[in-house]
Amino acid sequence: MVNRCRPLRMASRRLLALASTTFLALGTLSAIAQAPAAGQSATTTPSPRDIVGTWQGTLHIAAANRDLRIVNKISKDDKGQLKVVDYSIDQGGQPMVATSASFEDGVFKFSIDFIQGKYEGKMSADGKTITGTWTQGPGALALNFDRANDDTAWAIPEPPKSMPADAKPGIDVATVKPSQPGRPGKLFSFQGRSLVTFNTNMNDLVTFAYSLHTKQIIGAPDWFGTDSFDIDAVPDVSGRPNLNQMRLLLQKLLADRFQLKFHHDQRELSAYILSVAPGGPKCKTTTAAPNDPPGFLFRGLGDLMVRNMTMADFANGMQTAVMDKPVVDQTGLKDRYDFNLKWTPDDSQFAQFRGNGAPPPPPPSDDPNAPPALYTAIQEQAGLKIGPGKAQDDVIVIDHVEKPTAN
Repeated sequence: MVNRCRPLRMASRRLLALASTTFLALGTLSAIAQAPAAGQSATTTPSPRDIVGTWQGTLHIAAANRDLRIVNKISKDDKGQLKVVDYSIDQGGQPMVATSASFEDGVFKFSIDFIQGKYEGKMSADGKTITGTWTQGPGALALNFDRANDDTAWAIPEPPKSMPADAKPGIDVATVKPSQPGRPGKLFSFQGRSLVTFNTNMNDLVTFAYSLHTKQIIGAPDWFGTDSFDIDAVPDVSGRPNLNQMRLLLQKLLADRFQLKFHHDQRELSAYILSVAPGGPKCKTTTAAPNDPPGFLFRGLGDLMVRNMTMADFANGMQTAVMDKPVVDQTGLKDRYDFNLKWTPDDSQFAQFRGNGAPPPPPPSDDPNAPPALYTAIQEQAGLKIGPGKAQDDVIVIDHVEKPTAN
């Protein structure tokens, strides 16, 4: 409920953000949108036995010197089960549906598994307030709610409008500048009307724009992996783009500002094959709205949250951010999913971040509570399997490219 994190995001506003700085345990609801719940009237008579209604409170984040206003709309479904829709209105106000919720003996609890957050609070005797704690990762913060009515309820921002699905956006205006030396992290994001990146080199930009691994780029000059750029590009079509429209926008910028020209070829490559593990997938089908952006968010190396992604999207995120070879989706799964993965990285992973101030993966740990290696974690936690193989895959051969003139 917080941004509660400092996003590494490549998704939801990033639609696909990759950053190497570790998330603080302050999450972010802003990047996670769900269909709003039908809330009951905010004028319900307060009762210590009735949690249904609109509740609001402020999360004070001293470490970030920031306050976030949080709204919970609580209703019951036709089976009498609680439904909690959470809004962090100072982070855009996109709704997030709680994974679970309960109210027993005056104690209100809910959890949002995607961001590994949970809340527990006690309702006052008069039914007007809830005093409790929001916990996310190792961090816990006080969060107290007041029951709201039509006169006191905070306005929830309108969700951003999506770009028309058939739009093929071009560049209205764009700036490309060398990145600040020594700045840690990496970001792909869509902020307001702008596609924004920082600390992104050409390997990052080309692999994101064309859904490739760096080993699928042939004939690139050395500066593809060493020179980093900050980009701010405004499309010539209004609305929030989907992931494919973001890629198209970046493709046009690469052609215009970097004079990138290439041709395609097919080659057999060493790769990782993503498949369904015995016992079937454990990923939950997303509850995100159809036009919500996907999320591929790292709160730390080996601590991944996947949101509203197809398996092809997930494979692309893994090959872009984590793996040392292309990742080929052979799961046959067609839905969009939400799931978390937590593993202990090895020294072959996250090489893309090591030039941007990211720490190397930790050495193997004797701690019995340490997360398992990726190959075990993905099977135990997501019901998927990833292993080495060979695959015929697309590559691009660079014919011409130039360093951009900064502006």
